[in-house]
Amino acid sequence: MSAPTKSRLPGWLTGFGAQVITGLIVGLILGLIARSLDAGLGDQTSWLTNVLTWVGSTYVQLLKVMIPPLILTAVITSVANLRKVANAARLAVSTIAWFAITAFFSVVTGIVVGLVLRPGENTSIDPSSAAEPTTTGSWLGFIDSIVPSNFLGLSASTSRSGDISLGFNVLQLLVISFAFGIAAVKSGKAAEPFITFAESLLKIVQVILWWIIRLAPIGTAALIGKAVSTYGWEALGSLGKFVLAIYVGLAIVLGVIYPVVLLAHKIPVAGFYKRVWPVTSLGFVTRSSIGVMPVNERVTESMGVPREYASFAIPLGSTTKMDGCAAVYPAVAAIFVAQFYGVHLSLTHYLLIIFVSVIGSAATAGTTGATVMLTLTLSTLGLPLAGVGLLLAIEPIVDMGRTAVNVTGQSLSALVVAKRAGIWDENVWNEGEHAETLERTPAAALA
Repeated sequence: MSAPTKSRLPGWLTGFGAQVITGLIVGLILGLIARSLDAGLGDQTSWLTNVLTWVGSTYVQLLKVMIPPLILTAVITSVANLRKVANAARLAVSTIAWFAITAFFSVVTGIVVGLVLRPGENTSIDPSSAAEPTTTGSWLGFIDSIVPSNFLGLSASTSRSGDISLGFNVLQLLVISFAFGIAAVKSGKAAEPFITFAESLLKIVQVILWWIIRLAPIGTAALIGKAVSTYGWEALGSLGKFVLAIYVGLAIVLGVIYPVVLLAHKIPVAGFYKRVWPVTSLGFVTRSSIGVMPVNERVTESMGVPREYASFAIPLGSTTKMDGCAAVYPAVAAIFVAQFYGVHLSLTHYLLIIFVSVIGSAATAGTTGATVMLTLTLSTLGLPLAGVGLLLAIEPIVDMGRTAVNVTGQSLSALVVAKRAGIWDENVWNEGEHAETLERTPAAALA
């Protein structure tokens, strides 16, 4: 038999990243078609919009359903394996420190953009759209949220139709997982079978996640198509200047702050963004750091970050590392609300914005949206919480960009800490492109 013919196309054109880009383009086209079909149906939605909605929500649900077992097994395994890594405690402290460092520069960026563009002045937004949010954030509420309510931090809710849906609290699940991991280490030889079981279950979970990840181009097409068909350009309306300010701030973080950090640590900027692109794009369309966490962990490992550390840093970052939702957005939004209501902000107010963004970012808890973080910021500054209602119309539009920055920053922080700690495997970085890594068989890619 003759040898199989090798594709003449370069890897970057046929790999996973290219497939995700294709999904984005296809989704944009389908979204425009669906929007035109919806326009002729009045208040109803077309069959295409319904299909895009179902496919997109199903893909996100498939990702999220694997999060509890992934966090539980990955964190327990990583805590146990951190015994093998020198200065494990110092590594954990460095991770949190770099989360705070990049958050600081991100929130300063948001403040500068807000002061320069002044999105809250001369706006035509209707004041009657202001409304108190249904969910607010508080420091005591955040502390209460990390105390596990049951064994796995699970919750259940019943809809009017009688359907029961299960959910989970990521922060509580992390606390439980860390507790089990630390207890297993302290238990010594008696806990070795438990740790072995956790490692084995983690392998199984990762294989299943590989199957779901391979559906990413389809999920991307459906999610971006749904976003385009639902919101379009009309949703911007009088808030276009605010949306512009948000995306300018996010672009500065992605295009200036992150590259400076990479260059300072002698990490190739182009190489990083080429490898992290699937994470950035999936964060953009799914709007959930938690939903992207499995992909982010795999990508981070493919950059040469040891699995023992990546399985610790990425789950932690998915709940506490929010440069988009907890830094740029609340800074610009707080300035917008102050300008809209004619409230003068002093230097103390800006220092409070920085403090809340750096310290309170875990209040976002990795879920879709950043209303909780914004209400925490506004209440700390003494600004009207009703200002949150002014921004709800464009929440999904800005949330896509925010989440893309969130997940990119999570991977970057893990890579930088690994490089600084001397545990970065440069050989893994040099072995090949991320797209080629994802093209391997599941067994080889997850070995």
